[in-house]
Amino acid sequence: MKELTRAEEQVMRCLWKIKSGFLKQIIEQFPEPKPAYTTVSTVIRVLVKKGFISYRTHGKSHEYYPLVSRDKYFKNHFKILVKNYFSNSPQRFVSFFTEKNNLDLTELEEMKIIIEEQIRKKRAEAS
Repeated sequence: MKELTRAEEQVMRCLWKIKSGFLKQIIEQFPEPKPAYTTVSTVIRVLVKKGFISYRTHGKSHEYYPLVSRDKYFKNHFKILVKNYFSNSPQRFVSFFTEKNNLDLTELEEMKIIIEEQIRKKRAEAS
């Protein structure tokens, strides 16, 4: 999966939020100052070409919808982040994340619960 530019990711976030919509509806999701209509239109054309979104034609208008889910994109983007910045080591990422974010005891305990639940699931799958 290709990475998105900052502008492409902004458009995708708007589209993920509304699920599908026309150009005007996508632009309405942007904070002020809103980008130019032509700018968003150009980015959308690139996203169609890259295979991230598609559209349904209604007369002369297009209703756009994502082909890639937010979760799928984030998962892929996260894998690239771990690979490029943490030598493909999730353990290094976790160590960095927990140390540099100054997590309090409650946050660390909540993370521990999440990890223990994943361990239980993996053990059950292996059985």
